[in-house]
Amino acid sequence: MIDRLEHILSLLERTPVPKEKVIVILGPTASGKTKVAVQLAQQIDAEIISADSRQIYRRMDIGTGKDLTEYQDIPYHLIDIQEPGAKYNLGNFITDFNQAYRSILNKGKHTILCGGTGLYLQSVIQRAPYALIPSIEGFKEALSEQTESALMERISSYTCPQDFQIDHSTNKRIIRAIEILEFLRQNPDFKPEQQAPDALVIGLNPALEKRRSSISKRLNERIENGFLQEVEQLLADGISHDQLQYYGLEYKYASFYLLGQLDYSTFFTKLETEIHRYAKRQMTYFRKMEKDGIKIHWI
Repeated sequence: MIDRLEHILSLLERTPVPKEKVIVILGPTASGKTKVAVQLAQQIDAEIISADSRQIYRRMDIGTGKDLTEYQDIPYHLIDIQEPGAKYNLGNFITDFNQAYRSILNKGKHTILCGGTGLYLQSVIQRAPYALIPSIEGFKEALSEQTESALMERISSYTCPQDFQIDHSTNKRIIRAIEILEFLRQNPDFKPEQQAPDALVIGLNPALEKRRSSISKRLNERIENGFLQEVEQLLADGISHDQLQYYGLEYKYASFYLLGQLDYSTFFTKLETEIHRYAKRQMTYFRKMEKDGIKIHWI
């Protein structure tokens, strides 16, 4: 059976890939994206930009699965660029991606964008003209307790640009949409500009049972390698339980466990279940990207 790297190299032989074209490697958690990206980078002289919303934070290593030794001699970007607790949004990612992308181009190398945060991936390979609109101080906080129906009623009071798509998946994203619409109401002369680079998008899609097995195996390894001790150190460094819970998944359930709200067995079982659900949500988002017109070459 042809392995994944050979499959990708064969695809590259059939598809023109100038230096300006970003090669995207996406997939659900535990699908082996980093390993494949590093193997490819070694073959085509590339550097890797991470598209992971939590690997940007320093000292959050085991829980986010950075696996930095896996990069070997390949330069990587957008990992360990913020302190835990710092706020980092889509606009920050787009700005940082563009800076890293230009830096790699200036070296005459290829760019590989690798990760599983679908919103980050889509924002830079498909024109997202409103993502860089700044936050309005206190706006999100004022709406944070409202129900979804109340938020949707508020949205209906705005004139929505034809090219602005509202993500209804969570209240947090609905509130961000309202914030953007409020900004546009206050700044009617605003003209969004963002040019997306051309991209070749490759998706890793292991069989469901293999994906589930990999997730469970990796969770056991992370705990054996000191994940709970990592969380205890973050708490000792001044990161609050509320902040840990904000980062979700591993950090959220580790917080509950360390607070004594879950026993160890329940902590592990609930976390394992939530990671499986997260992988499913990732695949749902990638299918949405396809519906939005992004061609994904699945392996």
